[in-house]
Amino acid sequence: MSIFETIVIAIIEGLTEFLPISSTGHMIIASSILHISTDPFTKLFEVAIQFGAILSVVVLYWKKFFPLNRLNFYLKLIVAVIPALALGAIFSKKIDALLESPLTVSITMLAGGVILLFIDSLFKQPTVEKEENISLSKAFTIGVWQCLAMIPGTSRSAASIIGGMQQKLTRNLAAEFSFFLAVPTMAAATGYKLLKAWKENPELLKNKDNLIALGLGNIIAFVVALLAIKFFIGFLQKHGFRLFGWYRVIVGTVLLVLVLTGYLK
Repeated sequence: MSIFETIVIAIIEGLTEFLPISSTGHMIIASSILHISTDPFTKLFEVAIQFGAILSVVVLYWKKFFPLNRLNFYLKLIVAVIPALALGAIFSKKIDALLESPLTVSITMLAGGVILLFIDSLFKQPTVEKEENISLSKAFTIGVWQCLAMIPGTSRSAASIIGGMQQKLTRNLAAEFSFFLAVPTMAAATGYKLLKAWKENPELLKNKDNLIALGLGNIIAFVVALLAIKFFIGFLQKHGFRLFGWYRVIVGTVLLVLVLTGYLK
């Protein structure tokens, strides 16, 4: 992976990870266009740089994560991440296969866009305005919704935000809880991918160029994700999800045409 490719993929990760437009989907398409999608290191890189994005959440919301004795907050995250850990372990091979499919991304991108066009009108009367009022059962249900993101192009952020709004959270709180939930979810995915790479192909993590790419990628993802989160919360307060819905519909349609015409494989 070249420095240019490293920068492009890292910017895409940081920019899209916390927006409801699917970071995985965008990285799959970008790596396909750059003709590096079949490279084993590319697949590792796209997951490993999530660490930088995770760190941006912890830095922005450090008062939530520290001190570490906020047991109720951490218990909610543990309960919410259980469905993803369980299903991820059971269907890991099928998920890996889907990660190589631009067709899957285009369809789920389009379908998710249609849902986001109407999401603001579907959940009009939220009753949960503070994280402290999210019950364990609500946290678990949001975690179940998050599992939809195992289908590439769905968007972990979109799935968990919709789940939060379905559980009567305000859209801002649903977005913030989605950020919080990203930390254990993505940390587990990153750790699993790195451990798997070390066992199956340790040369990937011994290669000096690969280590430089991982370091640079995480730094870029961290900085860009910081900016993206700040933008998203401010935009969401004023405008809701409709623009993201139209974006997904347009991108999904274009991608579907490109796949069906054989440009993307």
